[in-house]
Amino acid sequence: MKLSILDQAPISTNMTASQALKNSIKLAELGDTLGYTRFWLAEHHGMDGLSSSAPEVTLGAIGMVTENIRLGSGATLLPYYKPYKIAEIFNTLATLYGGRIGIGIGRAPGGGNEASEALSDNYLSHVFKMPDLISDLQGYISQDIRAPRAMPVPEDPPELWMLGTSAKSAAAARDNKLNYCFGQFMSENSTEDVLANYRANDFSGKMIMTINVFCHEDNIKAESLAYSYAVNQVLRSTGRNFKGVPSIEDTDNLALTEEESQAVQNILAKLITGTPEIAGKKIKRLGDTYKIDEFMIVTITHDFEDKVNSYRLLAEYLLK
Repeated sequence: MKLSILDQAPISTNMTASQALKNSIKLAELGDTLGYTRFWLAEHHGMDGLSSSAPEVTLGAIGMVTENIRLGSGATLLPYYKPYKIAEIFNTLATLYGGRIGIGIGRAPGGGNEASEALSDNYLSHVFKMPDLISDLQGYISQDIRAPRAMPVPEDPPELWMLGTSAKSAAAARDNKLNYCFGQFMSENSTEDVLANYRANDFSGKMIMTINVFCHEDNIKAESLAYSYAVNQVLRSTGRNFKGVPSIEDTDNLALTEEESQAVQNILAKLITGTPEIAGKKIKRLGDTYKIDEFMIVTITHDFEDKVNSYRLLAEYLLK
């Protein structure tokens, strides 16, 4: 089994954005040491508590302090950008860091309406052009489109992935012969249906499943970390959110409405929590059930030490 990391450079309460980005670099270094396969950074815009608005910039810094772990975007929100410029950026990273670079393609807005409008006057129209945008990006990366060439040209081109949460995105990845990363942690769709759509017609591209995991030596502490995360996610959608990732103490005694409490329970039902043995066995069962051999882990905690500990414990149990 392979394990990878998806990070969003979260900003905890009482933390600066500078600290958050530096923590992402430290986490990538740890992942490199522990044997994680990939480290991907998400792209979000205008969102309190998240500092990864330009993942390609932070990836440049991470490449300088890592040796083996593959680096990429999860995702590059293609409707905002010209494929040629994306090819130039990631070709540059691939030239600097050899065959370690990947481009995860997404089409979500990654922020609110104001941020979308600030980034693009025609975001929705570009969403409808996704098939052409993907085709152009593939052409620039593979050098099939030779005028103009996306310079510099690396010896090992960036690896292309499609990210998504639905059968529609899975079909788009399959039809474009792209590797697929399924965001199970944020999907409301049937996992079976999504993966079956990708594997239709005997297509066999690489596949990753992204999941939320909270691991700790103490099972109760793992559940507390997960609960705090779930509460924060729910409050973000109701407008009562904290200005950053809250601590366990911030969320433990917070009064929730009945609707909010139910939403928290719905999120908790999808999370993987527990000791290394408990969480590890759950991940193994997921892999056996859906024939997945690489999981990308998302862990967001207030204390960076809890986050580091969770990734370390999983690696020690699953990658030994």
